[in-house]
Amino acid sequence: MSPARSVNRTPAPIIGAPRKPQSLVTHPPIRSYVLRQGRFSPAQQKAFAELMPRYGVPYRAMPLDFAAVFGRSAPVVVEIGSGMGETTVRIAHENPDTDYLAVEVHAPGVGALLRRVEDLGLANVRVAQHDAVEVLRDMVPAASLAAIHVFFPDPWPKKRHHKRRLVQPDFAALAASRLAPGGRLHAATDWQEYADHMLEVLSGVSGMRNTAADFAPRPPWRPETKFEKRGRGLGHGVWDLVFIKEP
Repeated sequence: MSPARSVNRTPAPIIGAPRKPQSLVTHPPIRSYVLRQGRFSPAQQKAFAELMPRYGVPYRAMPLDFAAVFGRSAPVVVEIGSGMGETTVRIAHENPDTDYLAVEVHAPGVGALLRRVEDLGLANVRVAQHDAVEVLRDMVPAASLAAIHVFFPDPWPKKRHHKRRLVQPDFAALAASRLAPGGRLHAATDWQEYADHMLEVLSGVSGMRNTAADFAPRPPWRPETKFEKRGRGLGHGVWDLVFIKEP
């Protein structure tokens, strides 16, 4: 027969490494991207190696002096997720009086963008190969941007991955804080559920005003991206959102 258990018995101590206090437990941030092993062509590698020292802006946890970065004082636009650079260079080429900081994590895309910048002789583009949230948070001064472009971010369509979506309340508040009065946050997607999510999130940001009743028509200056073309080919719609920072 097993001995009776005493309700007042003191439990034996657990021997092992001490646990961190709950306030000290940290978790890696949830990224809105995954670094995939894409093909890095010889031309992209060459452009990356030769041109990044000229056009690249290394990540540092301190605010940038945009006048020093671009060599002049001009409106600055941050392009988040510039991909292979087609849209960024076209917009920059057509707007020479505006400066563009393209933020992209994938090296092949950065290489392709740098090659296009060099081929067109664009002096108004710089590139940051780093997480866009950290660039906005640590490197972009408050109330300094004319615009932020978020064109066709990864929609992370599976429900369990929605937490990875870039446009969340914290990001939207951060982005708004980096816009100058009158600056605009322009997002676009071909995924309707994500479009509805972005509309809800951006509509909840204090000091930001939607320029449309809900979704805005695609402005003529925004080129059709390859993701947009692919989405239309699959029968997707395309939704633009343009919000303005109130004075």
